[in-house]
Amino acid sequence: MSIITNKIGTLEYLTAESISVPHCFTTRLGGVSTGSLASLNLGMHRGDDPANVAENFRRLGAALGFSAEDLVLTRQTHSDIVRRVGRADCAGIDHREYPECDALITNEPGVTLMIFTADCTPLLLHDPVTGAVGAAHAGWRGTAKAIGAKTVAAMVREFGCKPENIRAAIGPNIAQCHFETGVDVPEAMLDTFGDAADPFIRHAGEKYYVNLKELNALSLRMAGVKRIEVSDACTVCQSDRFWSHRVTRGDRGSQGALIRCMEGSK
Repeated sequence: MSIITNKIGTLEYLTAESISVPHCFTTRLGGVSTGSLASLNLGMHRGDDPANVAENFRRLGAALGFSAEDLVLTRQTHSDIVRRVGRADCAGIDHREYPECDALITNEPGVTLMIFTADCTPLLLHDPVTGAVGAAHAGWRGTAKAIGAKTVAAMVREFGCKPENIRAAIGPNIAQCHFETGVDVPEAMLDTFGDAADPFIRHAGEKYYVNLKELNALSLRMAGVKRIEVSDACTVCQSDRFWSHRVTRGDRGSQGALIRCMEGSK
């Protein structure tokens, strides 16, 4: 099983072969936004025309089978807050309309969860036994707070999921080749994961290079998840395909990672 690229006209997005419900990691390709936001910007507050953002969501929804009325978004603050949500929490495409959190879970059919990224690590989760789904945004702080494991724990607690049944996908992010940090980041990872984090931290002079994809996979494995697919895409290396906050210094759009809970997926 692997992460594959899907194309519908100019729209391009990534999916995980082991996840059977509609889901994707978006690229920056296939929308109508222009300039530094070209073209599939999904962020309402990046300086884009709201009509462009709405059309970008419409195109993505047409491909995956959801509408704006089905969405629950995150107002991300690099926290470890996981929200259980349902139909009553759907509030459209403006993330500022939502409470603070960096992860979402649901078992209500038709509800589509979405988190935003532009270098941070997106995680998508699906339990084909209960039908529950989850989505998490893991920056380095969220990774060090084990937000992946906490999202799994919330699915177990709220929906009776068994971790060994959950299928996980880790999407494009800033890969180890470009995630240069000071000592604070590796220290935070070692505090959380102990010596198990060490293989994913490379020391180079006074700097460190940290593998956030593999640390999030470690977090999921420690929570009992066995089936994890990991994208090899780096948002910095492929900044023509994905937005990178580091490359653009903040003058950018937003990618999304989405997953839809489906009737009959239980």
